[in-house]
Amino acid sequence: MFLTIGIVFGIYVLIALVFYFFQHFFFFRPEMLPSNFKFDYEYDFEEQSFDMEDGGSINSIHFKVPNSRGLIYYFKGNSRSIKGWAKFAVDFMSNGYDFFMMDYRGFGKSRGKRTEQKLYADSQQIYKHLNDLYEEKDIIIYGRSLGSGIATRIASWNNPSMLILDSPYFSFFHLIKRWGFFVPLKFLLRYQIRTDQFIKKVKCPIHILHGDRDRFIPYEHAERLQKIKPEEIKLYKIEGAHHNDLPDYDAYHLKLYDLMELADQSKAS
Repeated sequence: MFLTIGIVFGIYVLIALVFYFFQHFFFFRPEMLPSNFKFDYEYDFEEQSFDMEDGGSINSIHFKVPNSRGLIYYFKGNSRSIKGWAKFAVDFMSNGYDFFMMDYRGFGKSRGKRTEQKLYADSQQIYKHLNDLYEEKDIIIYGRSLGSGIATRIASWNNPSMLILDSPYFSFFHLIKRWGFFVPLKFLLRYQIRTDQFIKKVKCPIHILHGDRDRFIPYEHAERLQKIKPEEIKLYKIEGAHHNDLPDYDAYHLKLYDLMELADQSKAS
């Protein structure tokens, strides 16, 4: 009996250790690109790399349109690189907005050790750079999936005109505990990303878009976030949409158009 208990306990400890040391492989699915990789898009863009104080570097692309209405600072999800994610730029460029996206450390041509605090620090340094190019009233922060928590953190530190969250999670802990409920996540999880705490400090209008059939980040997460500040956070249900197919629904594009118009109206008032 004691032997059986010992074996079970040993397996449990082993699982916990594997989770602690290899969680980066579970949470992030990066596509790495060689430093000499050439991006190729049908729209005009600028590629830029930012050197960080600790020696890391962040690679980015910046699409610009004539007579721009402002800038979308887009925080991507946890997979691939900006090489593939840049296709979403057209949704915003067609509405007259410039579009900026970066790769997190370890993605694409970005380099350096990735931690939660470095995700925030890198994003904030780039926000300051963008604020040199655009007035804050012309900057919209957009966070998709994993990027929703990072976007909310940056919005809480600054004064953009609007924060749009696409399929957000209440907190990274609440998301991961669906699968890691059997290990002591509070002690093992290296990424907390408390969207629920950050959103309380956001001063600009907040709009959430979420598919009601999202099985990866259930719609309930968006509902819980909206309840934190029900008068200030607007939630839009994209009926029938899952986690990765919101752009396939007309309701998503119509709501984006409405939000871009709303941002313009707020600047004029």
